[in-house]
Amino acid sequence: MLREKIGIYFAYLMQMLIAVYAVYSLHIGDYVWAVWGLFAFILTLTPVMLKRRFHVALPWELNFLIVLSLYLPVSGNVLGWYHLFYPFYDKIAHLVSSITLAVLGFVAAVIMDRYTEIKMNRPLIVFFVIIFTMALGAFWEITEFLSDNLFGTQLQVCLGDTMYDLIFDFVGGIIIGLLGDIYLKRTPKERFVRDFLNIE
Repeated sequence: MLREKIGIYFAYLMQMLIAVYAVYSLHIGDYVWAVWGLFAFILTLTPVMLKRRFHVALPWELNFLIVLSLYLPVSGNVLGWYHLFYPFYDKIAHLVSSITLAVLGFVAAVIMDRYTEIKMNRPLIVFFVIIFTMALGAFWEITEFLSDNLFGTQLQVCLGDTMYDLIFDFVGGIIIGLLGDIYLKRTPKERFVRDFLNIE
C-alpha cells in the first residue's frame, strides 16, 4: 500500500533526523540533548529488536507513532520549536506521546492476557491502559524535573505545565482504552494477536 510505504519512509526519515540532532548537539556542546538524542534513537529501534528477539512484528502504524513520539521532543528542544510555538507544540507532542504509550499499554495487556497467567477482562484492560499511560507519563515528568535541577535544562516551565501534561496522559489513556474496549467487543484477542501483531 502507498500509505504504508509513505509511513515507513517518514519513520526512517525521523530516525535519521534524531541521529543528526544528536550529533549536532554534541558538536555545539549541548551534551544533555546529545545523550537524549542518542537514547531516543536507540528507542526507535525497539520494533526491530522485538522482531528479532521475540518474533513480534509491530504494524507500521505503531512503529510510526513510536518514532514520531520520540522525534517531536528531540527536534522541539534542539531546534527551539517548544519555545517558538509554545504552548501548542508542547501539548501536541505530549498528546502524541501519551497516545503512543496508551497503544503500547493496550498491546502489552492483550499479550499478557494471551500468553501469561495474568488474565484480564475488557474493563481491566481499559484500567490497565490508563494506569500504564499515567505511570510512564509521571516517570517522564520526574525525569524532566531531575534534568532541570541537575543539568540546568528548562523542560518544565511551571507547575501548570506539568499538570497539563499529566492531564494529557490521562486523556490519551482514556481515548485508547475506550477504543481498545470497542475493538475487543468485535474482535477476539487471539485474532488481534495473530493479525495485528503478526506474531510468528
